[in-house]
Amino acid sequence: MSYRSLKFLTRRRIEAGVFLIIFFGTFTLIGSRMGLPNMLNTIMQTSYSLLIETVLYIMGITVLSGALGKLLTEFGVVRLLEVLLKPLMKPLYNLPGVAALGSLLTFLSDNPAIISLAKDSNFNRYFKKYQLISLTNFGTAFGMGLVVIIFMAGKGYGTAAFIGLIGAVVGSIISTRLMQRLTLKQYPELGVEQVEGGDEQQISFRSEGNVFLRVLNSILDGGKTGVDLGLAIIPGVLIISTLVMMLTFGPSPEGYTGKAYEGVALLPYLAGKVNFLFEWLFGFQSPELIAFPITSLGAVGAALGLVPKFQSAGLIDGNAIAVFTAMGMCWSGYLSTHTAMLDSLGYRKLTGRAIVAHTVGGFCAGVAAHWAFVLFSLI
Repeated sequence: MSYRSLKFLTRRRIEAGVFLIIFFGTFTLIGSRMGLPNMLNTIMQTSYSLLIETVLYIMGITVLSGALGKLLTEFGVVRLLEVLLKPLMKPLYNLPGVAALGSLLTFLSDNPAIISLAKDSNFNRYFKKYQLISLTNFGTAFGMGLVVIIFMAGKGYGTAAFIGLIGAVVGSIISTRLMQRLTLKQYPELGVEQVEGGDEQQISFRSEGNVFLRVLNSILDGGKTGVDLGLAIIPGVLIISTLVMMLTFGPSPEGYTGKAYEGVALLPYLAGKVNFLFEWLFGFQSPELIAFPITSLGAVGAALGLVPKFQSAGLIDGNAIAVFTAMGMCWSGYLSTHTAMLDSLGYRKLTGRAIVAHTVGGFCAGVAAHWAFVLFSLI
């Protein structure tokens, strides 16, 4: 066996050993506190409750919003909004006007929509290469935006959700601009290289047939897209949210019984040590609320699964919803999508810079949403 092979095998064995120590160590600590049977029952009960009470509710929203988004696209409303937003793209984002179309499509669907558009030669011809790369951050900042806003409005916080949208816009500007700056710092030649492409007017979303068929096909196709999106969030909600909830909430009043939503309250304990910081930045009155932004790093759908429990526990208010909306939209699972998105564009080596820029943008989105809500409350 060669030295290189032996070194690789040794590294893999060390990696496996470290993983087993962390994996079993984590669940041993939780199980020693809750009791092994209670821990296992809580995991199953929490996952089942999230599936029935949260995932199906979110899927209903994704199906309806998918149908609405497809209708708006089919009948030119999205292109009309693009025309209205075009003048803002250059001064705010340092992007050509057609970038507005990308933000609208990700807002109506999810992050990957910006990549399929960015690879269209009729779209990307307007971008310099560093601008095209920054679309990863720009599009991600609006991913699942319509779903998040409808979800929050359905919980009775419509005004706060729209204030959160303002915060998400602030975060998107900072993330996109910072990504452009970091890209040009490492690869200054990308600032002059233009992407070759076709004609913007050839970007068409109109289907064939009469008005009735176009409406019917749009609703059905959009609804199917919503089903796919709803199914895609199931692993994140059930796995990530269950783990986060077990680290967020404590035992029930009668102690550990194996019911859903019991846990060891580790995150509030840690957040409580610096809660003054979160209270000043985001206006969080309870340290448990930090669980939503943390979960949004991996999947905003999973983060939405935390909201009903927070609401039933009386932990959230309008300010929290505004911050949740801003950070949920801006981050929208970027840790799990940025690598794949940049890889599809051929710039995987810039993933680290994209993540740093978007992390900063997400924090700024939350801060902007909090102070915007405070200002709105004073009016």
